[in-house]
Amino acid sequence: MASATASQKTETPAASSSVATCEERDLAVRWTGRMSLTARILAVNVFALAMLAGSFVYLDSYRWRLSDDRVAQFETDSQIIAVAITAVPGPMRAALSVRLGQVGDVRLRAYGPDGTKLHDSWAVGPPTYELRDPRTEPWQKHVARFLDRGFDRIVGAPNFAPFVEPEVDRAGAWDEVSRVIAGSKVESRIREAPDRTPVISTALPIPGRPGEVLLVTGSARDITRGVRAERSMLALVVAGVVLCSVLLSLFLARTIARPLRRLARAAVRVRLGRARDVVMPRLPGRRDEIGMLARALADMSQALSRRIDAVEAFAADVTHELKNPLASLRSAVDSLERVKDPVLQDRLIHVIRDDVVRLDRLITDVADISRLDGELGRARFERIDLGPLIEGLLEARETRGANGDVRVAFARPYVETAVVMGDGSRLARMIANLVDNAVSFSPPGGLVKVGAVRVGPEEGEGDVRITVDDEGPGVPPAQREAIFRRFYSSRADDDSFGRHSGLGLAIARAVAEGHDGRIEVSERGQGRPGARFVVTLPAAPRLAGEPA
Repeated sequence: MASATASQKTETPAASSSVATCEERDLAVRWTGRMSLTARILAVNVFALAMLAGSFVYLDSYRWRLSDDRVAQFETDSQIIAVAITAVPGPMRAALSVRLGQVGDVRLRAYGPDGTKLHDSWAVGPPTYELRDPRTEPWQKHVARFLDRGFDRIVGAPNFAPFVEPEVDRAGAWDEVSRVIAGSKVESRIREAPDRTPVISTALPIPGRPGEVLLVTGSARDITRGVRAERSMLALVVAGVVLCSVLLSLFLARTIARPLRRLARAAVRVRLGRARDVVMPRLPGRRDEIGMLARALADMSQALSRRIDAVEAFAADVTHELKNPLASLRSAVDSLERVKDPVLQDRLIHVIRDDVVRLDRLITDVADISRLDGELGRARFERIDLGPLIEGLLEARETRGANGDVRVAFARPYVETAVVMGDGSRLARMIANLVDNAVSFSPPGGLVKVGAVRVGPEEGEGDVRITVDDEGPGVPPAQREAIFRRFYSSRADDDSFGRHSGLGLAIARAVAEGHDGRIEVSERGQGRPGARFVVTLPAAPRLAGEPA
């Protein structure tokens, strides 16, 4: 038997445990581990929306830009007004201030060096803006101001001083006027009316009139309206996006979490032992990972159900097969005590011996086929040259006389041509079972031919084909699949009693499939009687320098 460097078919338990631990660590979720999938989807989408909602902060900078621009415009207009008032004769100044106040929606006041008020455009003309009382406004305005205060707290906007008309209107009542009198060129302030409307006031000296100061005040209601309009538009956009995001999150949760929940419930029922009652959803309409998982779990559930059925059927078959030799053995033992005839005693002892051999063979085969799948899954596969393996097997059979008067011929292949990757002991058991079966069905003086040859393309891996031909009655087409079932036998009831358990061909098929191969039975062909068993196994990769 030729062998090269061993390659293990499956991982060791320690390696499998290490790989599983790494996979669990890669797939683990840490701080979200206790959250449901639906909650995570909603949390991720809401977090993204929260970032979008942060654009409300932009409105604060937008308002400050509007305020700065408005103050700069107010100072420019105030300087123009001061120059215009200085340029006209004294009797015309009152009328001009009223006209300029109406055009700019502002209130003009002039203060003398001693702080007394010299002129007021509202004293000689109508008011140019209105300071509204919040108590007289509709509820919508209260809601708007409540939202204004809330957003101001969120963005940390500074609070403006309240705008209150002084009871005694003198220069000292206005901080900006006092600073101009003290020598400042232009001073501006922003105050807040009771209805949260910004009121801008600008004080500057009147040219050509030393000590006199002009105070221009005006309502910047358009700033509040603009900010509220932008905020409303942004709020509508955010609300729409939030609604769409929540709906999409619920849709994702429905299409992801709901089927996963159904699969989990079905898997739990399978674990609790109700596999036959469980219909695992296959989700045939889904071509995504959830559909793949559903179909994989459904196939696994069906395979598990078939395995359970097979185990139960196998247990029933084993029980049935054990009852026959046990009943015969019990009857022979009971009769042995009563029989005094030595000839009959010898016959009973022979029956007991045959029953013991049959039980031993049956128990050995049952134990072998029971652990075969597990052992092949853990086996360390090696390069096996089937030529020497089969030759040694047949020589051992010939030495112990296992073939009886049946001849066995082997067409040995060239060395290192019929090479497979496998477990040598299991492959030997498979071939021995096939030869046993062929010998048992061959007539006295018959010939069993065994062959092994590499087939397939000259380049590439190809297959190795093992054939076992006998000269027995053959296998009818209707039984060619059934003969590989456990405990199936087409022999006469009295044929080779005690020698055959009905598991030999089942073991041979299990070994072949455990090596990724297959086993079939057919006629010998060319009008010759008998059956041909063909085992096809994947050929081992060729080594460097090995002849094709």
